[in-house]
Amino acid sequence: MIKWFSKWHGVVFVATLLTLLTGLWLVLSAPADYQQGDAVRILYIHVPAAKMSLLSYLFLTVASGMYLWRRQEPWDILAEASVSVGAAFTALTLASGSIWGKPMWGAWWAWDARLTSMLVLLILFMGLMALRNALEDPHKAARATAVLAIIGAVDLPIIHYSVVWWRTLHQPPSFAGPAKQTITGDLLPPLLVMSVAFILLGAWLLMVKSREVAARRAWETLETERLEQSHG
Repeated sequence: MIKWFSKWHGVVFVATLLTLLTGLWLVLSAPADYQQGDAVRILYIHVPAAKMSLLSYLFLTVASGMYLWRRQEPWDILAEASVSVGAAFTALTLASGSIWGKPMWGAWWAWDARLTSMLVLLILFMGLMALRNALEDPHKAARATAVLAIIGAVDLPIIHYSVVWWRTLHQPPSFAGPAKQTITGDLLPPLLVMSVAFILLGAWLLMVKSREVAARRAWETLETERLEQSHG
């Protein structure tokens, strides 16, 4: 799979760049919202980033489960890479949400159910990074982080349904089916294109990070073997 990434990451990069540029052009040319004004343009970054945060953790959960089942290193490489990618998107989600929240709510942060559960997701990503770095044995690190990632997946439905289960300051889901669609009209096309662009961006980042992780592990293996031979 990592070799497949090496073959196609250039194609994905070009597709990402073209889609992202198209999306940004639509964002800049879209009309301002009658209530939020130009501040609504943060929506086109915030919502796709939030979706990618959840998708990254979902992919992490699948990769972790596959590693525990198959015990194959490529799955652990994908899991480690998805943690970094997911953490970046989650941090972007929280930052853009805070910037958007200031003019809308009058505060940079509120202990809202959606915001708090998303913060927990970032803590999970950071905790997985810390746990892997804290364990010297790579096999123990892979197993421990896989188990923790699967347990942490309970946060995903909480994030998704938080605006339904509790009264929150956060807006309802942007994509909730035709009957409950909250984003319509001129605001919808830029959001759809930017969502696709962020999915492609996430895929490309995962490819790049996976190759970096695989190369680092290969170098560490060679270095360990060299040290063993020098002391042998």
